Amino acid sequence: MVFPPDVRFDVNLSILFTELPLLERPAAARAAGFDAVEFWWPFDTAVPDDRQVDAFVRAVRDAGVRLVGLNFFAGDMPGGDRGLVSWPGRAEEFRDNIDVVVAVGDQLGCRAFNALYGNRIAGVAPEEQDALAAENLALAARAVERIGGVVLVEPVSGAPRYPLLTADDAVAVIERVERESTVDNHLRLLLDLYHLAANGDDAVRAITAHADRVGHVQIADAPGRHEPGTGELDLAGQLALLTAHGYPGHVGLEYRPSGASADSFTWLPHDRRASSRAHSI
Repeated sequence: MVFPPDVRFDVNLSILFTELPLLERPAAARAAGFDAVEFWWPFDTAVPDDRQVDAFVRAVRDAGVRLVGLNFFAGDMPGGDRGLVSWPGRAEEFRDNIDVVVAVGDQLGCRAFNALYGNRIAGVAPEEQDALAAENLALAARAVERIGGVVLVEPVSGAPRYPLLTADDAVAVIERVERESTVDNHLRLLLDLYHLAANGDDAVRAITAHADRVGHVQIADAPGRHEPGTGELDLAGQLALLTAHGYPGHVGLEYRPSGASADSFTWLPHDRRASSRAHSI
């Protein structure tokens, strides 16, 4: 599998190198040849204490890698939560998290922030959840605008109560927020090619239709959600199409390694791993 030469990869350290403590993972990614990383929310609470934040920032800086993607707090992910954006009972928790996310992004130069939409909640009308989500996403977008950032909206698979399944679903949310608020150009689509495939979405059509909306890309092969080459997806072709449409950003490796993390990069030559070798955004 040969990827386009301009594709810039980063490593998602919330799903790779999990055999190591979280603060040791940036250095492990650097040792594997990567200079860009991303994380889901790396703390157990929406508002961690200053010592935790400082330790995280120091670990990334000391490793000599750049943080290019960060999630907002999404609740108990192992327990099935998939975000607080549309969750009425936790709106204040999400809003309290916004300033912490912006502060971390400001310190580490991160400008792409993924706001998982949230599951449908029993006993709450979908219309109420969607109205709250539009309000919260507008608040988040205004906050990240202060540092030149964007809020990402992502279709997700494997979560039965998560309502955004296709690229069209996510773009419809973005367009609603833009219609109902003063936010413009600070909400983007997170195009995860694995999730689209798992949900039966047509990735080629999604790229063609929404390339100008894409703010970040993630990949894993399907089935299995392992490294490229272990499944059936034409990831190289899909990334070539994105590149042809002018996508300049990073591509996050968000896969579960089929063995040890450090051994799961044989599909990518060592001289292709450092994103700084390519053009800047």
